[in-house]
Amino acid sequence: MAGAGLRAAARRWVPRRDHGGPRAASSSPSCPGCGPPGPGAHCPGAPRSAPAPAPAGGAAEPSAHLWARYQDMRRLVHDLLPPEVCSLLNPAAIYANNEISLRDVEVYGFDYDYTLAQYSDTLHPEIFNAARDILVEHYKSLLMKIDAFHYVQLGTAYRGLQPVPDEEVIELYGGTQHIPLYQMSGFYGKGPSIKQFMDIFSLPEMALLSCVVDHFLGHGLEFDQAHLYKDVTDAIRDVHVKGLMYQWIERDMEKYILRGDETFAVLSRLVAHGKQLFLITNSPFSFVDKGMRHMVGPDWRQLFDVVIVQADKPSFFTDRRKPFRKLDEKGSLHWDRITRLEKGKIYRQGNLFDFLRLTEWRGPRVLYFGDHLYSDLADLMLRHGWRTGAIIPELEREIRIINTEQYMHSLTWQQALTGLLERMQTYQDAESRQVLAAWMKERQELRCVTKALFNAQFGSIFRTFHNPTYFSRRLVRFSDLYMASLSCLLNYRVDFTFYPRRTPLQHEAPLWMDQLCTGCMKTPFLSDMAHIR
Repeated sequence: MAGAGLRAAARRWVPRRDHGGPRAASSSPSCPGCGPPGPGAHCPGAPRSAPAPAPAGGAAEPSAHLWARYQDMRRLVHDLLPPEVCSLLNPAAIYANNEISLRDVEVYGFDYDYTLAQYSDTLHPEIFNAARDILVEHYKSLLMKIDAFHYVQLGTAYRGLQPVPDEEVIELYGGTQHIPLYQMSGFYGKGPSIKQFMDIFSLPEMALLSCVVDHFLGHGLEFDQAHLYKDVTDAIRDVHVKGLMYQWIERDMEKYILRGDETFAVLSRLVAHGKQLFLITNSPFSFVDKGMRHMVGPDWRQLFDVVIVQADKPSFFTDRRKPFRKLDEKGSLHWDRITRLEKGKIYRQGNLFDFLRLTEWRGPRVLYFGDHLYSDLADLMLRHGWRTGAIIPELEREIRIINTEQYMHSLTWQQALTGLLERMQTYQDAESRQVLAAWMKERQELRCVTKALFNAQFGSIFRTFHNPTYFSRRLVRFSDLYMASLSCLLNYRVDFTFYPRRTPLQHEAPLWMDQLCTGCMKTPFLSDMAHIR
């Protein structure tokens, strides 16, 4: 069927928002190598004794030395994490993957759905707490989360609504957690056996896939996974083709559309500073017109220099054969040839090559915002040199979790404990190996706890434990900026320059993990590692 690494479930079978998601067989997180969180998983800020008593032999015993180092590090982490260290991240901030100055941007482009128009969770009430870092694999009927190196995060594979044992996942892939490149997604997120779900519109599809598979398995019904996948995909497509979703939103704009006044403020501010604006969306004009009237007012088209609907992205960016057609106020097509794109007019379909020729908007002076990394941003950045901004609604919730004291303490102690394991693995006597095994178990419990803070089934859409997710890798590759909503632009001047933070590569600062995790340039017992460092 497909394997999920959403938003890209394969966050999209994934954890998303605060809806109730599919339940695992037990209430504890389904993580490899750990059951219910043990004593090592509690908040490291609280006083705690060593997990096991030191041997009576005194400091001369290697295991006693290890536990002493453990306690030194725990005290250090506790002392260096005051309460104010939490809530450092602003959910309304814009985050930069690449340096970009808004002073150089003359033209702003926008997608419509989940970019200009932000929708509430009530649009998908039937969706479980899913998100976009999961892939649906055509022949094994699994939804799972995959990291940037094509490895399945154990504990995140589901068949229907039931977790798949780690051993079975490894067996399905020939004794490894790795997904070969030829099976992974192609340029637009679709490979020969895996599809990557990339946007919020994928959530109902993943939920329906899981429920139907669960029903078939629960009733002992035989089915072909490929046929089931196609049937569910076709059913979801029909919801859009028949305009059902548009009807729901149009009937109750107040219920479904969020932050409309903020969208108006962003557009008005850009126009007031002399910026040119355009809209390229796959949605039909009647739907866009009603939504924009609700958010901006009846004269919304006067804010845009060009408006293109039913663009058929991503083929809009690559197919030169489709011409622009002009629409009248009633949505009827005109037959005249398009030789220029006029302000206040509505155009349908077309292609980017004609768009570039008619507008001469090229290169880094254009900044385009969209919520789908493949359909909205990839071609524009890689083939045409536009600057791009990704709208990631889940980012706001993830940052609020990161800002909690529980997350900060759990992650910091987990990183410090990882450093201890790395440095102290030189002790290989029997008692020391028992100590190291206890630390490894505690580390695994901490990882499960940290994952469950975001979502019990899949964790964060941005990380699979310590590695970035497959979605994160694409986010960095295809976007210069990313943010929770377009309204984040209101927090910055129109000539603001965004600078990405320099994060050390592994070879650039051998001690960076210790320094960053403890906030200290000195850590105890580094002399123990002198022969390695």
